[in-house]
Amino acid sequence: MSHIVTVQEAVTAFADWLEPTDAELDAIETEMPVILADIDLLDAYVSTIDRTPTELDQRRLRRSRRRALAARVELTNLSATASGVGA
Repeated sequence: MSHIVTVQEAVTAFADWLEPTDAELDAIETEMPVILADIDLLDAYVSTIDRTPTELDQRRLRRSRRRALAARVELTNLSATASGVGA
């Protein structure tokens, strides 16, 4: 039986370097509305996965799709404005 303690030490020795940078955290924060809208849409899909969707389920799916699309459009417009496209 061989121990992998030295491998573990080598891997965890650089754990501080694996942290996200401030720019990456800012990008995640900017994309958070899209992420949350996608989570809501996925939740709506999962809730109807094993049954026929009712009218209420269909409305929830449509509403979730619209929110996800609106969040993506807003993010696209925000990134286009930030990069100076269309100016």
